[in-house]
Amino acid sequence: MSTQDLDTSKLSEYLTEHIPGFAGTLTAEKFAGGQSNPTFKLTAGNQHYVLRRKPPGELLKSAHAVDREFRVISALRDTEVPVPQTYVLCEDESVIGSMFYVMEYLEGRILWDPTLPEASSNAERAAIFDSMNSTMAALHNVDVDAVGLSDYGRPGNYFERQFSRWSKQYRASETENIPAMEKLMDYLPANMPEDDGRVSLVHGDYRLDNLMFHATEPRAIALLDWELSTLGNPLADLANQCMAWMLPGAGGIAGMAGVDRGALGIPTDEEYIARYCERTGRDGIDNWNFYIVFSMFRLAAILQGVLKRAEQGNASSPEARAKGALVKPLAELATSLID
Repeated sequence: MSTQDLDTSKLSEYLTEHIPGFAGTLTAEKFAGGQSNPTFKLTAGNQHYVLRRKPPGELLKSAHAVDREFRVISALRDTEVPVPQTYVLCEDESVIGSMFYVMEYLEGRILWDPTLPEASSNAERAAIFDSMNSTMAALHNVDVDAVGLSDYGRPGNYFERQFSRWSKQYRASETENIPAMEKLMDYLPANMPEDDGRVSLVHGDYRLDNLMFHATEPRAIALLDWELSTLGNPLADLANQCMAWMLPGAGGIAGMAGVDRGALGIPTDEEYIARYCERTGRDGIDNWNFYIVFSMFRLAAILQGVLKRAEQGNASSPEARAKGALVKPLAELATSLID
């Protein structure tokens, strides 16, 4: 069975049984975009839903964990983190060929470009960035014990474990020797800040286009794509977001290098970080440079994997080679921050 299609007759029977009020002829339309978990808009009568499934076939053991996604979104239902309502998780692979879950369909905007060309004013841009900031703070302020997620990841040594994971991934997909990556792999373990013991729910891929905004208002209505979420150090999300804005807008990466943010009403990193600290009860962040350098290393390692898949001929995206070409300049930018 292709990832593009669903057996709607069998699925319709299952959903009629498991979702109150589900009725009518079922149609399914696959969302465009490079999600690793194929995602569909379902329509039945005048109701709409979203289905996310594991791709069929042999998969890496921990990848495509849609059951984890379902669990975390469900757990956040009554918190200040905006999430869609979840309806059902189906672990019976005989229904459509792989595990899936169904959640609420929301009408809203996905904003791809951080300079927000679609915004009507600087005030709207500022409000969108502030909503992004408050949503991240709300996520990191969630009491993981109270929402039943205390076993959602391993606590402690988050950056050590992340470094170990991504350096192994990088070595496994290496295509040439990049001196700047070697330098980063020496620098990061030698300069690892002491773990401060803070454990938060971490999204793992917190960025503008993983938020859905209200159709007309500058506020986030849903945080999406929880595939990399775990328990860890909340500064990973904050640094990852600020790091992305330092990059040039090229190779499918939406950066803001060289953009006059003040002229657009977009906060500086310092303003954004200060507001986040206020909202999460911090009086500042030590070793900020380390977290930015680490985020660049992690992205370079991810992009190296994309390049390797392109060279093997099984990359999912046509711009895979363009993304792969960013590994070296990204590593060099990170090493310039060390120096």
